[in-house]
Amino acid sequence: MSHHRPEPDLLTVAARWVDQAHWPVPLCFDPDERWYARLASGADHEVWALSWLPGQGTDLHDHGGSAGAFRVVAGALTEETVASGRLRPRLLAAGTGRRFGPRHVHVVTNRGTEPAVSVHVYRPALVRMTRYHLLDGRLRVAEVAEAGRSW
Repeated sequence: MSHHRPEPDLLTVAARWVDQAHWPVPLCFDPDERWYARLASGADHEVWALSWLPGQGTDLHDHGGSAGAFRVVAGALTEETVASGRLRPRLLAAGTGRRFGPRHVHVVTNRGTEPAVSVHVYRPALVRMTRYHLLDGRLRVAEVAEAGRSW
């Protein structure tokens, strides 16, 4: 009889990293672009820290078939998802988070006046991400980014 351990909830994994006193990589804020660093990688998932100065954000993107979750550590982030051909915003304040499936497409931006920090967890580890344009209410592929080359 095999005992299969259930996979950990990704938002719970993110919360554990938020609560750690020390990360293996020091947090940085880059005035030119959003900063990110991998905190951990394992057989079933990877964990990233991101910092966002006001106005910094992502392009519209997916996670290449990986499911994920992120938790806002400090500040606030706005996540926009596509619904009925339009971007719909949701404000995520410090202490809140979001789970998403392998087909999730979103934009994340710091629209506030304070720096923001977030922890992101992906299962499996990111191999590729597709960036999109939303044209006439439809997603159009703009670029496919590959791990090891693009980040």
